[in-house]
Amino acid sequence: MPFYIRKSVSAGPFRFNFSKGGVGLSVGVRGFRLGTGPRGHYVHAGRGGLYYRKTLNASRSARYGERRVSSEPPAAHDREPEAVSRVDMVAVSSGAVAEMEDARFADVLAAMVEKQRSARLATVLMWCGIAFAAFATIGGGVIGFLLGAAVAFGGRVLGAWLDESRRSVVLMYDLEDEAANAYEAMTNAFDRVAACHGKWHVDAGGAVNDLVTWKRNAGASHVLDKRPTALGYGLPTILKSNITPPSMSVGKETLFFLPDFLLVVHDDNVGAVSYDQLSIVWQDSNFIEEGTVPGDTTVLFHTWKHPNKSGGPDRRFANNYQIPVCLYESIHLTSTNGLNELLQVSCNGVAAPLAMAVTKLSRCNGASAIDRSLPRLTSG
Repeated sequence: MPFYIRKSVSAGPFRFNFSKGGVGLSVGVRGFRLGTGPRGHYVHAGRGGLYYRKTLNASRSARYGERRVSSEPPAAHDREPEAVSRVDMVAVSSGAVAEMEDARFADVLAAMVEKQRSARLATVLMWCGIAFAAFATIGGGVIGFLLGAAVAFGGRVLGAWLDESRRSVVLMYDLEDEAANAYEAMTNAFDRVAACHGKWHVDAGGAVNDLVTWKRNAGASHVLDKRPTALGYGLPTILKSNITPPSMSVGKETLFFLPDFLLVVHDDNVGAVSYDQLSIVWQDSNFIEEGTVPGDTTVLFHTWKHPNKSGGPDRRFANNYQIPVCLYESIHLTSTNGLNELLQVSCNGVAAPLAMAVTKLSRCNGASAIDRSLPRLTSG
């Protein structure tokens, strides 16, 4: 997706306008200016770090650090579980999103939480309209009902329009060339991951520890509980911005790669992971694929559905056939404040550019030590 920065952002009746002179706020009626509306935050990124300023309040600054990532050795064969009663599955999931805090983004997160908890005018006005329709029907029959229905519908539409400003936080980004190039490089690297034909989120995994389970799972050393996931571009409903960031669905949470931090959203809860605390590690995964083989993957070899100890077919199974072993890539995203998500994609070599691009985003300010290991899929 081409990267660009919009010069204005609409939130209901309000419009934030970005120019060299700063950020202006205007209401949607020509010639009328209003000093209230959605809480806005102006973010400047460039040499010296990131600087925050509330467009309607006081100022605040924030800075980032540097961290490095690297690949890990190839994993043993994985596959989706068929008979996993003898396998202790280990969940791969993040902690509570509300606890993913960072003091540098406290104002933004607090504003989002405040907006999320505010009442929806669309619902309030709709129910008021329904109540009016009920009384109008009693007093005026069909005409009263039609009038009341129109009022209820109009209230719903008006409330939704007003909610766009009342329940929205605005982030206006001003990126200098270096920051803009780094963010564009990150979006380009993200596009390579998103372009993979097969993309899955791994919910849990476990090691195969006995011969019976090994035979029933085509000789896999690990089994994975995974499901297809989506990567694209978008914003959560609570946020308006002049940049549309990459987004990634990871189970119940959705990750949004903003220029200054990784926004984590789960229902009405929001969290923040700074890029200097985000670890992205990867490794090749040999996956036994019983489903449709993605067109962009590499088939390494074939194995038997029920192998014997030497790797050949177990003749005791009548329905025994060969299954392709595909070269996939596992991508593990973690942070010190609770993020823990594991993805698998059908083409390898795409995670390293993303990790390096994220590193470049946070390189200008300091360094942080991170754990660069994939999750243990064994209990104990």
